[in-house]
Amino acid sequence: MKLQSINKTGMVLVYVTCENVDQAKKIGRHLLEKRLCTCVNIFPNMQPMFWWPPKANKIDESTEVVLIVKTLEPKYQALEDEIHKIHTYETPCVFAIPVTHVAKKYYDWIKGELK
Repeated sequence: MKLQSINKTGMVLVYVTCENVDQAKKIGRHLLEKRLCTCVNIFPNMQPMFWWPPKANKIDESTEVVLIVKTLEPKYQALEDEIHKIHTYETPCVFAIPVTHVAKKYYDWIKGELK
C-alpha cells in the first residue's frame, strides 16, 4: 500500500480521556455531528495512574476510557473547545498527535468529509 507523507497537510489524532464509555460516545457523536472529525475510536477499560489532585503528592489509580479522534489540524482548536464545553472533568486530557504518513485513499476520505 502506498503511503503519503502529510507533514504539511496536518492530519492529527486527538487523544482524549473520558470517565466512561457513555461520555466517550457523547463527545464522539457531538464532534462528528459538528463535522470536526471523521471518525472516533473508543478504547474502554484503560487503567491510568497519575498525580491527582495537583500538588497533593497522591497517585490516583482509577479506570478511564480513551477516545481517539481523527481530524485535520485546522479543526483542532474548535474540536478542543467543543470537548471542554461538554466534558465532565475539571482538567480533561486532550492533545493532538501529528500523523506523518497515511494511506492516500484514507486521507482523501478524511479531507472529503471535513470540507
